[in-house]
Amino acid sequence: MKRFVILLLLIAHVLLTWGQTDETYKNAKRQFRGAWIATVANIDWPSHKGMPADSQMMEMRFMLDSLRSIGINAVLFQARPCADALFRSDKEPWSAYLNGTQGTPPDSLPYDPLDSLISMAHERCMEAHVWLNPYRAAMSDKINTLDSMHPYFRHPDWFLTYGGRLYFNPGIDSVRDYLLDIVSDIVTRYDLDALVFDDYFYPYPIPKTAFPDYKTYKDNPRGFSTLSDWRRDNVNKTMAAVSQTVHQLKPWVHFGISPFGVWRHQDSDPRGSQTKKALTNYDDLYADVMNWIDNDLLDYVSPQLYWEKGHSLASYDILLPWWSQNKGKANLYISLYASGFSQNKRSLAWQTPNEIERQLASNRTDTLRNDVKGEIFYSSKYFLRNEQGLLDSLTNHYYANLALPPYSHLTISDKRMEAALRTPQPHNVSLHLTKRDQQPDSVIITWDAVTEQDGKAPLYYIVYAFEGHKYVGDTSMAQNIIAVTRQPFADITQFCSDKDGHYTFVVTTFNRYRIESLPASCVSKRLPKN
Repeated sequence: MKRFVILLLLIAHVLLTWGQTDETYKNAKRQFRGAWIATVANIDWPSHKGMPADSQMMEMRFMLDSLRSIGINAVLFQARPCADALFRSDKEPWSAYLNGTQGTPPDSLPYDPLDSLISMAHERCMEAHVWLNPYRAAMSDKINTLDSMHPYFRHPDWFLTYGGRLYFNPGIDSVRDYLLDIVSDIVTRYDLDALVFDDYFYPYPIPKTAFPDYKTYKDNPRGFSTLSDWRRDNVNKTMAAVSQTVHQLKPWVHFGISPFGVWRHQDSDPRGSQTKKALTNYDDLYADVMNWIDNDLLDYVSPQLYWEKGHSLASYDILLPWWSQNKGKANLYISLYASGFSQNKRSLAWQTPNEIERQLASNRTDTLRNDVKGEIFYSSKYFLRNEQGLLDSLTNHYYANLALPPYSHLTISDKRMEAALRTPQPHNVSLHLTKRDQQPDSVIITWDAVTEQDGKAPLYYIVYAFEGHKYVGDTSMAQNIIAVTRQPFADITQFCSDKDGHYTFVVTTFNRYRIESLPASCVSKRLPKN
């Protein structure tokens, strides 16, 4: 009986929150809607090792199509799980998660999974964020499983073993330089939209087992009196250098971090959250996220809030407002635990439909709606299972309208910069109504392609429709977007099929900085209802 009452209360809470807050949020045009694609241990892609390249691409295509159909507008692809590569690299070996053995190239060269992922994502008007793990070097400490190209064989002094795994030693300057070379190579050669690290910095601690870097600290303490402060400084130096490298090479590429959900507890630091006992970024992973935020290193932060609302140690209800108050200039995208439906089988909260929906409702309350710019679901395989009807809720409610990813407040620092970076407006907008044999009328809208380069290059074009003759309405409302496309044309037949009367169409350009042009020429047409 008690379980039934709890269920009714939770359902009532969600319905009440919907009615109060979400209509405005549903029409917000700027929302980040991401999905993590994990490759380590073949969690999401490819589904198993040794698949032929064409089968891997088929899986990738199906996954991206499925994500896009839900409304996802960005994917975060794990391209370097542990000093290996799911891309063509002259620095690190091909990942074993592709073909079963590290260093074994794909069976169909010049196939490049990362390049394919980026191209497929862009074709679907989705952003491609490249996800790297900076310090994890191998999931096993068995050196004989490593390919001869692995950096261990060039610099064994860079590495430490801990908990049966191999790690780069963050206290060595050459390790930082090497990581910057990897970052520079990827950012230079690939058409990515962002680079992102997750929560793995210093490894998660093993009880009664110290990470073996004390000798490195004693040999070069750099004036730090404690090992902990020295470790945090190692990571701070890396983060500052990576941020600078990314933004210097391609200023429109964002740099993001998805940290463990708790920075510090309030009983240790007055700035911390009212959580307890759980691990923290600062004290256990030596990742001082607040330092990176305070120093404007991050375009976005996506804390992994993988606990349910009401959790005894780290409640979602406590951590969500804490991050909204401490995000600084970074965009805040909450990472949500779609895998939790499968992983938390014994939890009443996770087995009571629908914990993530309750979290989404919390993200959209009046007090948080302007702070939480979106969410990222971990991980894609579990997310796409539609457990407890999550995807139905997204497509019918939360993601009912198209949305565009937000720009970075670090890159676009003021209105003058925003105006300077505006992409030229598309011109010569035209509407073409044609008749096909035994088929309904088709309606194609065209315009002149924008030919800018680099950050001003069009990421895609946006088509709006407004009822009325020569009437251009509110382009800030998502409900007025009818198409997003990479090409200088769009098929809007479906939108027009049930319309009767005059409609006005305008087109804008959305550039690599995530800045949208003003509407230029418009076209009006009386649409006869089919």
